Amino acid sequence: MIARFLLLASVASASLVVPAAYAQDQAPSVDPSLAEADADAIAGGIVVTARRRAEELQDVPIAVTVLNAQTIEQTGSYNINRLQQLQPSLQFFSTNPRNSSLNIRGLGVPMGLTNDGIEQGVGIYVDQVFYNRVAAAALDFVDIEQIEVLRGPQGTLYGKNTTAGAINITTRAPSFSYEGKAEISVGNFNFKQAKATVSGPITDTLAVRIGASFTDRQGTIYNVASNQHVNSQDFLGLRGSLLWKATDTLNLTLSGDYNLQNPICCAQIYAGYGPTQRPIGRQYPALTALFPNPNGPGTYAVPSTNPYDRVTDVDAQLKARNEQGGASLRAEWDLGAGQLTSVTAYRYWDWQPSNDRDFTGLALTTISQNPTQQKQWTQELRYAQSGETFDFVVGAFGFHQTIHTTGQQVQGPDASRWFFTGDSTYNSLASDPTVLNGLTANNDIRLKNSSAALFGQVIWHVNDKLNIQPGFRVNYDKKRGSYNSVVTTPAGQILTFADTSLRARAQRSVLAPQFFDETFSDWNLSYDITASYHFTDAVMGYATYSRGFKSGGLNLNGVPLDSAGVPQTSVAQVDPEKVNHFELGLKTQFWDRKATFNLTGFWTEISDYQALVNDGQNSTLRGYLANADKVRTRGIEWEFSARPSERVSLYYSGAYTDATYRKFTNAPCPQERAGGSAATAANPESAAGRPGVPGSPSYSPAVCDISGQWLPGISKWALSYGVEFNVPTQVLGGDGQFYIGWDGNYRSKFSSNASRSTYMDIKGYTLNNLRLGFRNGDGLNVYGWVRNIFDKDYMELLATTPSNTGLIAGQPGDPRTYGLTIKANF
Repeated sequence: MIARFLLLASVASASLVVPAAYAQDQAPSVDPSLAEADADAIAGGIVVTARRRAEELQDVPIAVTVLNAQTIEQTGSYNINRLQQLQPSLQFFSTNPRNSSLNIRGLGVPMGLTNDGIEQGVGIYVDQVFYNRVAAAALDFVDIEQIEVLRGPQGTLYGKNTTAGAINITTRAPSFSYEGKAEISVGNFNFKQAKATVSGPITDTLAVRIGASFTDRQGTIYNVASNQHVNSQDFLGLRGSLLWKATDTLNLTLSGDYNLQNPICCAQIYAGYGPTQRPIGRQYPALTALFPNPNGPGTYAVPSTNPYDRVTDVDAQLKARNEQGGASLRAEWDLGAGQLTSVTAYRYWDWQPSNDRDFTGLALTTISQNPTQQKQWTQELRYAQSGETFDFVVGAFGFHQTIHTTGQQVQGPDASRWFFTGDSTYNSLASDPTVLNGLTANNDIRLKNSSAALFGQVIWHVNDKLNIQPGFRVNYDKKRGSYNSVVTTPAGQILTFADTSLRARAQRSVLAPQFFDETFSDWNLSYDITASYHFTDAVMGYATYSRGFKSGGLNLNGVPLDSAGVPQTSVAQVDPEKVNHFELGLKTQFWDRKATFNLTGFWTEISDYQALVNDGQNSTLRGYLANADKVRTRGIEWEFSARPSERVSLYYSGAYTDATYRKFTNAPCPQERAGGSAATAANPESAAGRPGVPGSPSYSPAVCDISGQWLPGISKWALSYGVEFNVPTQVLGGDGQFYIGWDGNYRSKFSSNASRSTYMDIKGYTLNNLRLGFRNGDGLNVYGWVRNIFDKDYMELLATTPSNTGLIAGQPGDPRTYGLTIKANF
């Protein structure tokens, strides 16, 4: 920790050697902060690059929210998990960086679908570089200028995997005028955060910028088994960029970054028990009663059944080392009539985890981890030109990625009793721990993913009020992937399907070997058309139709096996999602441009939605990734911001979202309908797939029709709001302001399971935050802050656990946190 603070201090002190004599005019910085912006910025000075050109926000016919560095920092939103509290249509769920879902309007990727062979539906771009894995979203922000959240399909300019939207992040650029910033925060849970940046000229044509960020916080959950706090935060980020004005018309920017997370993480803890259709002796209460309590008399029990006591006893090592980095070269060449831009980038991701996937203190699964290494190369080339009648941009994009995942799962000495007790086939093996103790699956998963695209967009200025904007993108994808799971017995022998002994069949029922190698390729066309009309200088309406897609892929978590152990490769490929999207929007300013109100209505339908399915036609029932028939999301969003005077600023944003499966007939059944005997025609109840009383021997349907049910993770109502008041004052002879700010967000009830379950709805909650401080015109800002000021208990997510035992694991959100921040510019 001391070394990291010294590193940050050295970055800040390096500013002393930057020669200010070379200072030149600096491009105006985008500053759309609601809390600190002046009236002119709110009146239309917010600049965005949503259409790959610099434009004022209110002139862009896209549903886009802009958050600048001051807003992000002042509200403590230093990562995307916090950012969703400011943006009602954004949802982010994460049990660890690899198992993360980033959705907009309920679309992107369903919760729980981590799979190397598919891609996200929300594109993440940092300084115009595409980040293909959502693990990047788990990192803290470093030296951010602003973030644009683009809602709705953005396939024309942002690519194939933006069916739900895009996150466009811009970092601060090198400056030809001297500047430096430093910030330090401390708080409860031993929270420590420090940030520092410095920028300035090296010569009259060369400028540099260096930024660093460090975050450390004690975990909010206490593990009695290891006597340590878990789910901590531990982040170090470095970013540097070099701007060379090679000629009067050519700028070259070389950027690099390094990011490391290495917390004690990530544990999901006991959140409840929901009976399934399993026999009562095969469910969580009865199974835990088979084991002695290692911490006292009686049988095993978790330390607390109240998840908000925030204690656990998971006995496997927890590790979530997440390392990312890369470099990019951006060339911007002014050709007179237009501008040519080239963005070349390389990125890598190294994921080294360790988990406890049985969620208990029992030695059921002693190792469960999927270390992953990824490399990606991207090249984008585009030309943009503006004219009196037409503006246009055309370009090409190339992408290549390799992923190598080396997963391992090892069963422990308690596994035989847990998995086989009461089982009609394997009950005789339940008292023999040697059957499963040491049973190991080593999984080798590889993917080569390449794509290329040509794209273009034209804006036809029909007259001074009406614009017509068509766009297209032609994309080619090719993926080759392999899945190889080698299972070894506790005796060290390779488990095969040739061995038909009871012991071998029992071992295969827990971990089964599998191998296949598949190739996927496809051409796709995305296109859209938008008409926008300026009714007045301050009122613009628009209408959009978009046809997009999300790339198809491969099932790289395994596929069902037949009775001989042969992989059913007919389901190894996953079709692309096809998107039809309609949107109407209204952007307005009034009150002498001191207030802004934007309204959006949308209707999105997706065919061949990528989801987890059960197929009763397969000889061995197993959930796997495939295509559901159709989903739909529709709703209304609004954003209001105002600065009625220099003393007051406020905002209020909201979304009503109706996101449902329209046709999904072969979905996995929810927990309360799963675990019973398979349906048979000999029994009318089972043939109809009607479950009996939970906890008693009964029948479960092989698949469930969940048409009409909610999509997971999306609330029907979501709100964000904030207000700030300031009072001018003089401190030590200088002008400044005392200020108080309040912000909060609300989410109504949402489903935390792909198939909505009685046990898996998360009730709605409201979070409120407070800040109180002083700032002056010299860049000094000192404030105290409290997040979740009313200490609201809430769940970020709930998850079912393996084997249909009824155990529900959960991840509680942060309790009340508080601290002090000091920021200074120099």
